[in-house]
Amino acid sequence: MSETRVYILIGKGQNNEDASYIGEAELIGPRLLQQIQDKEFWNEVMFFGSKDRYLNKASVKYLENRLYDLAVSAARYSIDQNIPTKPKLSDAEQAELEEFLSNIKVLAPALGHKLFENLEETVEDTETESQDFYCKNGAGAEGAGRPSTEGFIMFKGSKLMVAEQGSLADSIRLERQRMLSEGVLVKSGEFYQLTKDYVFTSSSRAASATLARSASGPLEWKTLTGIQLKHFETLPPALGQRNEIESK
Repeated sequence: MSETRVYILIGKGQNNEDASYIGEAELIGPRLLQQIQDKEFWNEVMFFGSKDRYLNKASVKYLENRLYDLAVSAARYSIDQNIPTKPKLSDAEQAELEEFLSNIKVLAPALGHKLFENLEETVEDTETESQDFYCKNGAGAEGAGRPSTEGFIMFKGSKLMVAEQGSLADSIRLERQRMLSEGVLVKSGEFYQLTKDYVFTSSSRAASATLARSASGPLEWKTLTGIQLKHFETLPPALGQRNEIESK
């Protein structure tokens, strides 16, 4: 079996955020020993190769470049490295490597790391006219997002309450503090604002984080026409769509 590999180092960054480094090597063992000395952040590694020896130096450099682009686009992990050089390959070679790449995209989440998966790819298909939901209050907080296979995605630019009420769960207080320390939340005027799309594990956690109090996501998240999320969670998609149309 060829020793030529593309590899991904996984660990925690300076702000305790998920971090990764993507590289390639013709001899993976010595390269990882070198990375133990050169990079302190990582405690886990994934590497991918081919049993039939069809990967060569140009192949893994192509994969390194493409994986870097995918990880930057997904923006799930911090990546502190130079942009890998992309070699010139024939269309046939690129097509073969893109198939190899698709296998990596399947395997990486199975190994516990979704660093190549855009949040948009996890959005559930509700088959409604509008998949966006909003969580607001009279004080001016306004979250926007969608259900996801991972929970609930709140969109970049959402405004969250700053002052926390006593009913807010301690775990959500801690999550908001972590989001602030990592720069996912920043103070903007009288509110916190999301600097990028963010996944909460449930719609209720997303609503509570937005309103800074205990909240029921299925009740608080609504379409622009005022239909609560709970209707789309309990009714068949076609019926949910018909109800929305009839309410207009």
